[in-house]
Amino acid sequence: MKQRKIPMRSCVGCFESKPKKELIRIVRSPEGEISLDPVGKKAGRGAYICPDPECLRKARKAKRLEKSLECEIGEEVYAALEKELESRVTPNG
Repeated sequence: MKQRKIPMRSCVGCFESKPKKELIRIVRSPEGEISLDPVGKKAGRGAYICPDPECLRKARKAKRLEKSLECEIGEEVYAALEKELESRVTPNG
């Protein structure tokens, strides 16, 4: 049986290349709305980030997310994304 190719994507925060399923997609819809895309099927321009709030902070500081999504991102959008990411990360232990 032929082994399937695993799609790889790079995190915009830490630049690590990981399997697509391990990363979270942030998408800019055609209407200009920015949101997390947990399934990876929403229409629009996307960027991938590790499920770590620290990677979002790095991407925010260097404006990498804005460059990837080709639009300005407001502080309230970053705050909402960070809150949503932190709610997804479950502490070990």
